[in-house]
Amino acid sequence: MKYLCLLFFVAGSNALYAAGINLNAFDSRSHQLVADTDTVIRKKSVSVLVSYGSDALFFGRTGPIKYPFVTGDAIFNTKSGIFVYGSVLKVLGYAPVDEVDVGGGYFYKVSKSFSGAASYTRFIFNKNANVIKSASSNDINLKNAYDWHIFKSTVILDYLFGKSNDFFVTVSQSKYFETSWSIFDDQDYLSFNPSVNVVVGTQNFVQRYETDHKFPSAISPTIIDHADLLAARRNREFNMLNYSFKVPIAYNRPHYTLEASWRYSIPVNVEGTLENRRESFFNFTFYYLFY
Repeated sequence: MKYLCLLFFVAGSNALYAAGINLNAFDSRSHQLVADTDTVIRKKSVSVLVSYGSDALFFGRTGPIKYPFVTGDAIFNTKSGIFVYGSVLKVLGYAPVDEVDVGGGYFYKVSKSFSGAASYTRFIFNKNANVIKSASSNDINLKNAYDWHIFKSTVILDYLFGKSNDFFVTVSQSKYFETSWSIFDDQDYLSFNPSVNVVVGTQNFVQRYETDHKFPSAISPTIIDHADLLAARRNREFNMLNYSFKVPIAYNRPHYTLEASWRYSIPVNVEGTLENRRESFFNFTFYYLFY
């Protein structure tokens, strides 16, 4: 966007996709939270955001129970491209704080069309946290994007390690556009950034999640008792994990943005007891930029 700085984070979003600040998003990442409608301003700034999500999505996978969540995030950007950030996540109806993320990285711009970021994130979970992301505790993330003008191509590489080790590649094709007319005055406008996304990777985190959380009230004991060891082997394979379509709509002013987004997720090659199905996700986010 014209005035909103890029909010960097690694999710795990695309994505977090789960809760938190996302390089995609924020999707990711996950809660990796980033405005889906953005243009980078190279100046010292602080970005803060508050977000609500209808369910926690982590690299194309969700838990057997829906976990609507709220997050609070802050990112400090320097003129040189170095940034640091922190994120707090609460799953509604559970612990006061389920997750705290801290990290930092470097944003680089090779040309007007090609830019990227490298970052590291540490996930710190409440011992009773049930979100599927809790099977990992570290993420090394590399994001590169190229703007073809007709559309924008983004490739994100994530290496997650901790209780389980996994590698993911997220590929996104998006198209940003904004209105030429204002809503209330000459300081505001609407922006849109629909995208098509695919996630490829391993899913050892699924097996670890099942080991840590049996969810007897949500999963049939018969399924748990007959958990196939072959599933653990298949989780180590590098496969297609998820297709998704996302449509964010944002109301923008010079220092803040209100964004609503809808994502339709199609999980594939689902292993273990999660039994993920096609699902719609809704997110509402308020961003504010200080500079």
